[in-house]
Amino acid sequence: MEATLQSIFRSEFESYRKMHGLSLDQIKAAQAIMACQSDELGHEEWLCRDDDYVLRQPHSCRHRSCPCCNGSYSQEWLDKIKAKLLPCDHYHVVFTLPHELNPIWHYNRRWCADKLFQATAETLKELLKDERYLGGEVGFLSTLHTWGRTQIFHPHMHVLVSGVGKQGDEVLRVENDFLIPVGVLKAKFRGKWLSWLNRAYSEGEIILPEGWSELDWRRILRQVSRKKWNIRIQGAYRHGDGVAIYLSRYVRGGPIKNRQILSVDDQKVRFRYKDHRDSKVKTMSLPTEHFITRVLWHVAVGGQHQVRHYGLYASGGREKRDRLRSLLGLDLEKVFEKRKKEAPICPKCGHVLMHVMSTRRELSYIRSRDVQQVVATDRDRPVLPMGWHSIDASP
Repeated sequence: MEATLQSIFRSEFESYRKMHGLSLDQIKAAQAIMACQSDELGHEEWLCRDDDYVLRQPHSCRHRSCPCCNGSYSQEWLDKIKAKLLPCDHYHVVFTLPHELNPIWHYNRRWCADKLFQATAETLKELLKDERYLGGEVGFLSTLHTWGRTQIFHPHMHVLVSGVGKQGDEVLRVENDFLIPVGVLKAKFRGKWLSWLNRAYSEGEIILPEGWSELDWRRILRQVSRKKWNIRIQGAYRHGDGVAIYLSRYVRGGPIKNRQILSVDDQKVRFRYKDHRDSKVKTMSLPTEHFITRVLWHVAVGGQHQVRHYGLYASGGREKRDRLRSLLGLDLEKVFEKRKKEAPICPKCGHVLMHVMSTRRELSYIRSRDVQQVVATDRDRPVLPMGWHSIDASP
């Protein structure tokens, strides 16, 4: 069997599905992974104007959990983020929930994810508006990850925080390497999360995991309230590009990439990972059933954004960002230059290929001896060369 996630799912998922209760989101993710770049999803065709080369490009599934098609979408995301980032140092903050709370997350996935976003956002906003730390509004980008290096369930939040903010027309800069004292950050974040969690249970917003009693619930709350929570603030990154590139690898493609899968045999999957404790590349073998389970753990809840923008980076913060860029003396036209999507090139003659068919739009362009020249009126259709016209390709 080919060592790819798609091959594993195509071979094993139907039998796996019969033995496990799955959510609709997990089933949709598996079906998308299996169908990606197959005839089922159709294709695009590009033709050389010399009529000596045809490029056939299969459609991707575009699912967040699919490693087959994440490359181009990750690059598109990265380009947009780089255009939005302010020209300043950025801080990388990682918030991790204690593993004792994992069972609660499994039974209340939407609530836990939303509250993790909210708790990290409010904690950073409130502290950075404090004059002891900055005294103004910054921009930050939050990305939710639920996996560790070995695909275990490990929910944590990566936050990219600008080192420049504003208060009115005053430009404010973080003047240290730690952003906020980490002890203060931990205490405030832990207090918010546990307060909301306790209130949600009291008001019936969340349910307890199967087999948990009221006594278990209180015991877990006591444990995590006394525990040191894992929150890291990494030193300033110039312009934030490095962290943005790191995050772009994980916004799409799921918890494992095909290049990590080494072999699939004897109902086992062997894959490699980098151990963060000693920075060494290691291998792990899992029964195929367990491997699929770990992959499906990390399928996002439908309709829930895994990347969110706050403060100056929020969707409604464009005017504030532009004002800050102006105060910093930047040329806004240059800042918002967009990379044009390039058409494929013919490997034989070097000419740009023409887009001649798309099964997604149910349109094709075919040669006709009767038509000398047709100019497409639809803005999505290219101007056709002599001797071509369009037809509806639907049945």
